[in-house]
Amino acid sequence: MPKRLAVLTLAVLVGCGGGGEDRMAADSLSRDLQRLPTDSSVSLNDGPVTGGGGMDHSAKPVTPKPVIRKPAAPKPAAPVVRSLASGTTMATTMDRELSSRTDKAGDTVTTTVSADVTNARGQVVIPAGSKVTFSIAEIHESENKGDKTGKLTLTPTQVEINGRSYALEGSAEALDRMLRDRKTNAGDVAKVGAGTAAGAIVGRVIGGNTKGAVIGGILGGAIGTQRAVETQDRDVVVLAGSRVEVTLGSSFSR
Repeated sequence: MPKRLAVLTLAVLVGCGGGGEDRMAADSLSRDLQRLPTDSSVSLNDGPVTGGGGMDHSAKPVTPKPVIRKPAAPKPAAPVVRSLASGTTMATTMDRELSSRTDKAGDTVTTTVSADVTNARGQVVIPAGSKVTFSIAEIHESENKGDKTGKLTLTPTQVEINGRSYALEGSAEALDRMLRDRKTNAGDVAKVGAGTAAGAIVGRVIGGNTKGAVIGGILGGAIGTQRAVETQDRDVVVLAGSRVEVTLGSSFSR
């Protein structure tokens, strides 16, 4: 019924000769009357659009992970070279007893460095406790009273520092070496016998009788005994713990 009334009203307006504006208004009113009623009770789906061209504003932004750069490894420091000049001396002590009675040329002995050996810069080059190895170049007992020292020559060949060995050149002097008397041996007895026999012969020649021979024998024996004492061998001895001074024959570096 309402739709019919609207149509009749529109026809009356047209019939009354309304202009173009009236026709436009009538058309607009006709379109409004033809729209379907809207159900305001229907709920709208206002959820976020996913997929397609829509943007999901609920997603959390992705934070890029920081790039951690490791520092470059430091270059190894250049090794420090420590040197001693030729002529440097160092004090050591004998590790064992050395004797011309038991040792011979070619044998080796060791000593222990007594104190740190430093260079002109104050650097410790050879620390205390290091071991010096020697070769016995010459060793011989004293054979007469005129020989006060016998013969002993030690040649340093290497030094061991913290478990590592280094070549060493130089000379050494055993400051506390001594001579030790040997017991009278067969050679010394033979010397005494020869002296006694010579004395008896001299006694016969001088005295021409038995008494002279006895006196000559006694004198000869005394002379032979003295000669045996004078020629008795005495060993060169360097006691354990005694001092041995080493002098470098060339520069030393490690």
